[in-house]
Amino acid sequence: MTTTPEPQRTPPATVQQADELPFRTLLYRFIFFDWLFKDVGGARTAVERHAAFQHNRRMSVYLPVYLRRWSFLTAFDFVLGFVFERALQATLLSAWFFTWSCVTATGMVVITVAWLFLTQPPQR
Repeated sequence: MTTTPEPQRTPPATVQQADELPFRTLLYRFIFFDWLFKDVGGARTAVERHAAFQHNRRMSVYLPVYLRRWSFLTAFDFVLGFVFERALQATLLSAWFFTWSCVTATGMVVITVAWLFLTQPPQR
């Protein structure tokens, strides 16, 4: 009785390397959520607009995650501004961090409005 050798298989490490994204892309996707959504205004027909809107409604479940991340950024910037102002007497750096806390708070408002708009039941 003769045995045939098994064919050699390639390890799955090549698949893992193909799926890796650059760090810049990962960081962008970690902070910003626009890559999850489709442009409803760019659709040509009513069917495409409806499909894009339904896709955006399905993706809206991830907006609270981004809201949590942005709230952390807001609190972190505010605390750094407070530390630089009170403890280190560095007014320029404190102004920088207080400004960024205002910018991230505005981002939180945008995320909240988008989430409330997309999670409302459809009007008939």
